Amino acid sequence: MANVSLPSVQQIFTTNNTNTTKPTTPFETQNSFASVLKDSIAQLNQSQVDADNMTNKLINGDNVDLSQVMIAQQKANVTLQAAVEVRNKVIDAYQEMMRMQV
Repeated sequence: MANVSLPSVQQIFTTNNTNTTKPTTPFETQNSFASVLKDSIAQLNQSQVDADNMTNKLINGDNVDLSQVMIAQQKANVTLQAAVEVRNKVIDAYQEMMRMQV
């Protein structure tokens, strides 16, 4: 089973460009954010798939430890809850920006 972790806020907003003399363009920043978001969603999906596979193995009578199945289910659940909370905070921030008067 893959070890799943969401990227930190610092990882999201840090570019992979080690050359500090070249400014980061909005296009590069957008691509970097999109790739981090895509990778995070892929990891979230993989944790759900892994938990489902382990549950199916347990149901089918394969040699799977019940505690490992429960741990996988809890990891998938916590990962999903964290992703939902991040989504909620992003939506709140967007709505707050839209309320600002220019």
